[in-house]
Amino acid sequence: MTGREDFFDAYQEEHRPAGRGAWLLLGLVLIVAALAGAGAGYGLARGAWVIPGAVAARLPEPVAAWLPKGAPLMPPDLKDYSFELLDPETKSGEATLRVRLLDKRAGKPVADALVYARRLDMAPDGMPTMTGKMKPEASPEAGIYAFRANLAMEGRWRLSLAAKVPGKTGTVQDQLVLRAVE
Repeated sequence: MTGREDFFDAYQEEHRPAGRGAWLLLGLVLIVAALAGAGAGYGLARGAWVIPGAVAARLPEPVAAWLPKGAPLMPPDLKDYSFELLDPETKSGEATLRVRLLDKRAGKPVADALVYARRLDMAPDGMPTMTGKMKPEASPEAGIYAFRANLAMEGRWRLSLAAKVPGKTGTVQDQLVLRAVE
């Protein structure tokens, strides 16, 4: 054998293609990375996570534009409005949640607001991914807003609400905690 053939054999030995195990490991790493990326994107898209302002300020504008924004601050003229839960304790399962939007300056309920529920979850008991379904119901009386909800289990539930008050710019936002009991 010549020196040239020895060199070629040594080179082939060092640069042998990866075996099946290496390819399987690479495939597994890529699948886990794709799932982690998809999960992070899902969490960002539904608002479960918010990028801190200090981090978002350092990102290029095109990237920052795609990130979810934190909850907008309530305008000062809407700080005089708040939600009040009429039944802080209710049966678990199907329930009607009744709330009142109160004008604190006048001490009276606001009857003609557009109130909508944004989310119902068990975050107060450390389970923010445990959510309940809701749909609006007819208002039982002026100034009271009702939602039909499914409180799947006992415990504390957080009701996130928003309202548009006629003649005001912006949105009233609040979170109320109720307890589902047996």
